Amino acid sequence: MLKMIKMVLTATFEVVGGLLSRTLGFLMMAGLFVGLLLGIYVLNLMDDLPDIEHADEIELNVPLRIFTSDGLLIGEYGNERRIPILIQDTPQLLKDAIIAAEDDSFYRHSGVDYRAILRALVSNIKSGGRGQGASTITMQVARNFFLSNEKTYERKLKEVLVAFKLEKTLSKEQILELYINKIFLGNRSYGFAAAAQTYYGQPLDELNLPQLAMLAGLPKAPSAYNPIRNEKRAKQRRNYVLERMHTLRLIDDLSHQVGQDAPITAKLHLAELDMQAPYVSELARQY
Repeated sequence: MLKMIKMVLTATFEVVGGLLSRTLGFLMMAGLFVGLLLGIYVLNLMDDLPDIEHADEIELNVPLRIFTSDGLLIGEYGNERRIPILIQDTPQLLKDAIIAAEDDSFYRHSGVDYRAILRALVSNIKSGGRGQGASTITMQVARNFFLSNEKTYERKLKEVLVAFKLEKTLSKEQILELYINKIFLGNRSYGFAAAAQTYYGQPLDELNLPQLAMLAGLPKAPSAYNPIRNEKRAKQRRNYVLERMHTLRLIDDLSHQVGQDAPITAKLHLAELDMQAPYVSELARQY
């Protein structure tokens, strides 16, 4: 009886083992096949990527400003308000605020933050949507300078590939400078120097910590967190940025508390002409 049971068990194990072996073999072959197809797909995408060899020579669109011979502004033309600024002239507090708000591993990753992608994937699966993204600063630069804003998986993959290329081509400071000058911040303002003038009527180096944190919170959703249209949500976003800066030890306890308690001081500051001379300025524009 025991011998018969042993024979049955042995035969069963052999059958199960064979099935497992064949199943594992099939899965390995399927995995290799899928990996091969994915590799071919990525290679085809790489052939279609934009050229970024001269990314460090990108010219930014700035408004055309017409001045009189003695320096009075009489005309400004252009849909994008932008005031280019060098990274070495950018306040350190603003850089810290941007890093804290958008990509706290910016100086450690090679273009893509895999942990952030995993967190976003888990969050989106739980919520049943695609509400949370995981774009690094480098990926945002890739999208804003070289790709479209279409929400497709192919564009997202291109964004990742271009981000890798950017990290090999430019330094971290060069990438951050492109971001600081290009990102849209609401009210036709592109770049943080232009946004400082739009919301506070001052250059960046004259803004305080709460004001810089406010600007650093805008890239996520310039319309939703616009301090002129939605003061409550803007303050919540600003305080989140300050909280992140405090957690990362970029600001001390006192600065954190004072910043959290600070009132919203943003107001819309449009470009004001020093002299009304529309006919002359239009002639100059046409010229």
